[in-house]
Amino acid sequence: MSDIDVRKIAQEELNNIAPEVDIAAIKPTADLREAMDIDSMDFLNFVIGVHSGLGVDVPEADYGKMATLGGAVGYLASRLGAGSG
Repeated sequence: MSDIDVRKIAQEELNNIAPEVDIAAIKPTADLREAMDIDSMDFLNFVIGVHSGLGVDVPEADYGKMATLGGAVGYLASRLGAGSG
């Protein structure tokens, strides 16, 4: 699975949480909670969603690595062994 595939799944899960937000307009380095105006439960639902979509376990200690879209994609791709694409 490529980084692009991982990004697509992450964006789909974020869209499920906040469908009114233009996910494509969020900078890869922007804090997701601030940029999307989501709370900690929404963020947890994002983590659960990517777990379901990708089969990647994200321990609570690693939640900080998922704080930005770019960070989340990089973290998830590394856990999957995804290559650039």
